[in-house]
Amino acid sequence: MALIAGTLLIALAAVIVLVAFFNGRDSSGVSLTPSGSGQAFPDQGAGHLRPGQRPPAPYNSRPPTSGAHVVSPVNRADAPLTDDQLLSALEAGNVVLAYGTPTAPPGLRALADDVAGGPFDPSVARAGQSVILARRPGTAGIVAVAWRHLLRTSSPRDPTLKTFADDWLGVGARGK
Repeated sequence: MALIAGTLLIALAAVIVLVAFFNGRDSSGVSLTPSGSGQAFPDQGAGHLRPGQRPPAPYNSRPPTSGAHVVSPVNRADAPLTDDQLLSALEAGNVVLAYGTPTAPPGLRALADDVAGGPFDPSVARAGQSVILARRPGTAGIVAVAWRHLLRTSSPRDPTLKTFADDWLGVGARGK
């Protein structure tokens, strides 16, 4: 009996060593935690609510970067977005560049068009491949928003803004 237990223990140790060895050699590049620019927030899920239903918990960022929402597409740029529209856009993989002024700051539209490969198109936004400009009253500077990520900057010329949009465009709730 002791011989069987000892043999099982040695076999188990060998399996553990082999798993550790091959895991250390894995070069797939697959990561369970997305990495990229901006401040990361814990994922609050992408639950879909019925109209009139409220999220079960308060959002952990302002503007929200994830969480339950009523699916509500974005049909035009340069308009205020509800939290539901914002989260629907982010879940799909879009990046939103929010500003507080009546019109987009000079250079912001050119940046959005450059990263997205063209001007806003609702069908491209539904596919999660759009950089959406959105007025958000009370916003200071520019706030770049992606699923679980946020970046605040004062100028469209800030290189971190383009890096953020490049990092997160097309990612959405499914992650990198």
